[in-house]
Amino acid sequence: MEKLPLETATLYAELMEQLIATETHRSIGRVSGCFTTKTVKSETYYYYQYSDPGGHLRQAYIGKKTPTLERVVDRFLNERETFKEDMVHIQRLCAQLRMGGVLITDTASARVLKAFAESGIFHLNGVLVGTHAFTVLGNLLGVRWKSSAARTHDIDIASGSRMSVALPNIQTDLPRILERLEMGFLPVPQLDPKNPSTSFKVRGKALRVDILTPEVRPNDRSPVIISAFNVAAQPLRFLDYLIENPEKGAAINGGGVLVNVPTPARYAFHKLIISGERGVVMHDKFEKDLVQAAQVFSVLADERPGDLLLAWEELKRRGQGWVKRASAGLTAMAKRHQVEHEMLIKVLHELEVAFK
Repeated sequence: MEKLPLETATLYAELMEQLIATETHRSIGRVSGCFTTKTVKSETYYYYQYSDPGGHLRQAYIGKKTPTLERVVDRFLNERETFKEDMVHIQRLCAQLRMGGVLITDTASARVLKAFAESGIFHLNGVLVGTHAFTVLGNLLGVRWKSSAARTHDIDIASGSRMSVALPNIQTDLPRILERLEMGFLPVPQLDPKNPSTSFKVRGKALRVDILTPEVRPNDRSPVIISAFNVAAQPLRFLDYLIENPEKGAAINGGGVLVNVPTPARYAFHKLIISGERGVVMHDKFEKDLVQAAQVFSVLADERPGDLLLAWEELKRRGQGWVKRASAGLTAMAKRHQVEHEMLIKVLHELEVAFK
């Protein structure tokens, strides 16, 4: 693990501001395709021309040419030019960030995340978790993780099964999004053929998308329908702690994709907790959990100790079972990452004394 140069961290902050501003001003100028006209019997009509996922040119009838419709077209053209300028700036920032040593999301995964972002999945409380989130968190914290701890082809998207009352009644279609990408995603069959798939995989490749949701009933692992995504999700224990109150981050490839990720402190504590749930056959994942937790803790203990206090207090509030699992994870981490463990214990002890 190494700190990114200050100039690179500053560029990342600028990228985040640009992505958030672009998303806030999302408009018709971002729609792919263009307006075109047809004249029939001396009357002019507007159509919208676009390419479908198969590459076929399509036209949708808009209406007869009127002053009102012309203003819409003019607005579209003006906003499209502004959007192009924003995209060029974002691409330039991402190029500079790559040169500055930030962690990069692989091209195939970035393409999937971009499609999810554009479809509104992250507006609908979707949260990127797993190692892709770990990569984003490194850039957010201004560090470059150990490469082996940030390597994956699995895209994990988590969401609660209930829509927030603050959001409008809107939906997206995750399976359809993957289909339109034409990357070869297929549903992964469940052991029980009666259950719907919660994963999609590209045949012959490592690329995979898993849909997750917090466990509601203890030990009930039956798939849960996420109506907002039109997909089933796999319930997982302890996931509610991880995805509560996420923050914004940017996945970087040729461009930047604005995503939701867990807070770094919760991510680290969650890794400690689930490391103890791994079976013997999942030893590699157990080791990866501890490596990721140790690296995040070492950064936060130095630079954002208050984040650790908040995450620790929330964990303790959930009961002794949570504390016991986190403590076991700390002990396991201590055997492999002694410095990080001692630093964490010291900071937590000082914070708890101050908090009391």
